[in-house]
Amino acid sequence: MLNLKTLISGAALSLAVATTSIAAGVDVNATTTGLALRGYDPVAYFTDGAPTEGDLNITAVYNDATYRFASEENKATFEANPEAYAPAYGGFCAFGTAMGFKFDGDPEVWKIVDNRLYLNLSPAVQERWETDVPGFIDQAETQWDVIEDKTPAELQTQ
Repeated sequence: MLNLKTLISGAALSLAVATTSIAAGVDVNATTTGLALRGYDPVAYFTDGAPTEGDLNITAVYNDATYRFASEENKATFEANPEAYAPAYGGFCAFGTAMGFKFDGDPEVWKIVDNRLYLNLSPAVQERWETDVPGFIDQAETQWDVIEDKTPAELQTQ
C-alpha cells in the first residue's frame, strides 16, 4: 500500500497541471480556457452513472467556469441547481484537499457520496481515499475553508 508521503510526492508531479489549469479562479479547477471537469458533463455522473463528455455547443457558466453537457436536458438540470451537480472542492482532488493541497481532479476517477461528486487525482489516490471516505471528507471540508482562496502554488510553498 502506498504511504502518504508517496501519494503526496506523486501528486506533486501533477501540480504543474493544476497550477497552469486555473483560469476560472482559485476555487475551481478549470483549464486555461475556463473549462471545468475537462469538458465532462457533471449531471451525467448522477443520471448515467458514468463520466460522459459534454458537447462543445451545450454549455453553462457557474462560478466563472464553463461546464459542458451531453444534452440540453442535462444543461437545464444543472442550471436549476448547480450546487447539486458541480464537483466538491471545485473539482480538485478530494484526497489532496483533505491533505491541504489542490491537485488536479481527474474526471475519470470519481465517486458520488451522499449525492455529492468527488474527484481524485488517480486510481491509486482514490484507493487510498476509499480507506476512510467519511474521515477524508471531514478533513477536506475543514481544509477547504482554509485553502479555497489559495492557488495550488501557494499551498506548495507553505
